[in-house]
Amino acid sequence: MSEYADGGLTDVPGCIACDLTHGRRDLRGGPIYETDHWRVEHCVGPLGVGTLLVKPLRHVVRIADLSTDESAEMGALLQRTSSVVGSLTNASQVYVCLWSHGPAHVHFVVQPETDAIVESFGTWGPALQAAMFELDDLPARIGVEQFADRARRAFSPSG
Repeated sequence: MSEYADGGLTDVPGCIACDLTHGRRDLRGGPIYETDHWRVEHCVGPLGVGTLLVKPLRHVVRIADLSTDESAEMGALLQRTSSVVGSLTNASQVYVCLWSHGPAHVHFVVQPETDAIVESFGTWGPALQAAMFELDDLPARIGVEQFADRARRAFSPSG
């Protein structure tokens, strides 16, 4: 484990978010975008191609534990990520959900909801996410990598 000067943890081996950030676990599509305090990457779970995660670079398990600087960047980055996901997927809605479980650190799931997905699963919102996890069908690597490339371009200043 590594720490900030104030004692806050920056990296916790075994935390999936930290392991992905620090290269201990395969991140299909690679990092998409980073700010001083946050990273955007494609979801490694079964929530479909186009679902991005927004997570702090350091290990944080509660929103209340975010620094002032982390908090200041969060809203604009969530809005921008939602906009990128919506524009690249033609989603009718883009979910932005906070997840933090046990020792794993805070991350926002930014997931496109399309008419086809809702029709396929017969539900939406949290029930859709639960159904997708129940099915446990991971998106194909090539689809994730292609979406990540498109998202990187969309996040670039010229994108």
